[in-house]
Amino acid sequence: MTVRGVDRYPWRMSHELRGVYVPVITPFEADGSVAHDALTRLTHEYLDAGAAGIVALGTTGESATLSSAERQAVIATVDAACSARSAALIVGAGTNNTATTIESVEALSAVSSAVGTLVVVPYYVRPSIEGIVAHFRAVADASPVPVVLYNIPYRTGRALDASATLALADHANIVGIKQAVGGLDRDTLEILRRAPRDFAVLGGEDAFVYPTVALGGQGAIAAAAHVCTERFVAMVECGLNGKLEDGRAHHEALLPVIDAGFAEPNPSVWKGVLHAQGRIPTPDVRLPMTPASEDAVTRALAAARAAG
Repeated sequence: MTVRGVDRYPWRMSHELRGVYVPVITPFEADGSVAHDALTRLTHEYLDAGAAGIVALGTTGESATLSSAERQAVIATVDAACSARSAALIVGAGTNNTATTIESVEALSAVSSAVGTLVVVPYYVRPSIEGIVAHFRAVADASPVPVVLYNIPYRTGRALDASATLALADHANIVGIKQAVGGLDRDTLEILRRAPRDFAVLGGEDAFVYPTVALGGQGAIAAAAHVCTERFVAMVECGLNGKLEDGRAHHEALLPVIDAGFAEPNPSVWKGVLHAQGRIPTPDVRLPMTPASEDAVTRALAAARAAG
């Protein structure tokens, strides 16, 4: 990714947003505390499998249920692991309060491996599109790391349409978008067609990652890549390199994994699978989330085994 606005943003890093980023879960010990050793192991496992980087404190990381101290500790743990590998870390920092979001992103200046911050469209308050654009511009003006927009209207209640996204893409410190809109809609196609070449469109709707990349997207932030990570990486690389039939084979093999993993609210099934695989100490999620059913975990495990 070409660095834009270097004079105005001297801290900008030149990391290219490309490939698969795993939005890592936050594992818990039996006593309910964060399982930092397991989090470190998972981070290394995903990087070993070819992930381009890690996203900490995303939706899948249950950031909304973590205390401020826990969030800072999670960032420190993942930062240490990513720094040891010279790997990329993107940190979720968006809230529905502009001032609070700015405080969160400003703190990322101390996170050595951070190459960006994932900032969600303000949720619950349902601002106007003008308010959403002003929010992102204010955050980007203040952020010590590049901003990746997070458009997920079925969680936020507000959509970031193509016109607003393209206006924000001109901001020197806004470098991409995680597009999670439930499909491959007309706005997504317009963004893919018209966005600047150094503005990365990352698929955030896992079943549509491959067609998004085949149509010009640069990669994905994919919760389903918690399992079959190498195959997700291979699928995206095929799309990026024009190996369309090979990529389609990966896509078709991974669709049952994606469907099984999202059969119950995210991230409960992925945590159940990781626990069954012996990779995290418990399958626990925090209320108001509840653990996945045994049947959902069994089906997801079977789908993952079949995909290889």
